[in-house]
Amino acid sequence: MSEEHEEYEVEALGVEVSAQPIELYKVLKIANAVSGGGEAKFAISEGYVAVNGELEQRKRRKVYDGDVVEFNNEFYLVLCDQPVTEVAERPKKETEPKAASHAKPGSKATKSKEQGTKAKGSRNQAAKANKGRRGNVAKETKAKGPADKATGRKPISF
Repeated sequence: MSEEHEEYEVEALGVEVSAQPIELYKVLKIANAVSGGGEAKFAISEGYVAVNGELEQRKRRKVYDGDVVEFNNEFYLVLCDQPVTEVAERPKKETEPKAASHAKPGSKATKSKEQGTKAKGSRNQAAKANKGRRGNVAKETKAKGPADKATGRKPISF
């Protein structure tokens, strides 16, 4: 007996969505199968959700019109009358070294280098002016006693 494609009939609830693709956890929210997105994401990551008969653990898996989602012995059929809209991928940020020698002309790093000690002097003056204001607050919230061995944090009291 071949087990390539076994067809079986199930009763599924229709979940109408306004656009496709839609993320899996949102389908569970729209279907009111869960009380919130956090619960949906937890159920998916723990392996309680299947899409088109296969176990799915990706919370943001793209689901399209006609896909069947199974959760908690219930079946949900995704329905959408809108055409598929491709989601544009976010452009990846180029990582630039923070060294001033690689700075672009006209950038802040180059300008402060050109200005020399003038920039440093103005920053130091501002820091001295703010130091007096911040000093009192720091004394009030400064923790007393030894730091916690596990976390390294000092206890605070009010």
